[in-house]
Amino acid sequence: MTREDEIFKKLKQGDGNAPEELVKLYYPEILRYCLWHAPDRMAAEDAVQETFLKAIRFLDRYEHKGKFRPFLYQIAANTCVDEWRKKKAEPLPEEVEFTEPEFFRAEAEVDFRLLVERLPEEWKEIVLLRFAQELTLREIGLVLQLPLRTVQSRLRRALNQIKKEIQEGGGKNGI
Repeated sequence: MTREDEIFKKLKQGDGNAPEELVKLYYPEILRYCLWHAPDRMAAEDAVQETFLKAIRFLDRYEHKGKFRPFLYQIAANTCVDEWRKKKAEPLPEEVEFTEPEFFRAEAEVDFRLLVERLPEEWKEIVLLRFAQELTLREIGLVLQLPLRTVQSRLRRALNQIKKEIQEGGGKNGI
């Protein structure tokens, strides 16, 4: 039995702490996802909070079959789209300064983000969900409501385009 299954068992038993446990379980990865879609950390945190509020509000309608993670990502994706439509988010600046100790990891994430930004819209989300959020292809299909084969082919095309960009000098120094 997974941690998620245990929490849903507690929910059915009426444990008042179960929703909080669910938030603690998924908060870091949903925040990381929203950071990819937000113009700043505060906006991302707002989106995460809204995501969990919606998820908890609709828990009574959700029938647990071990697919809560994709369900949560779907809510996060919709929330991010709604928020950014309202705010008309600014594009990522070309020069980003990092003061955190994980500078090289952050720099690599910026390079990755800039490469992903060049992809067609239908490929971007798949690449982000796969590599930034580490979802399985099946989970991505559930989040985006696409057949597994479509997810696979779009991911393959996106990776080929990224590879081509890097080979043509579109990597770190060419961006």
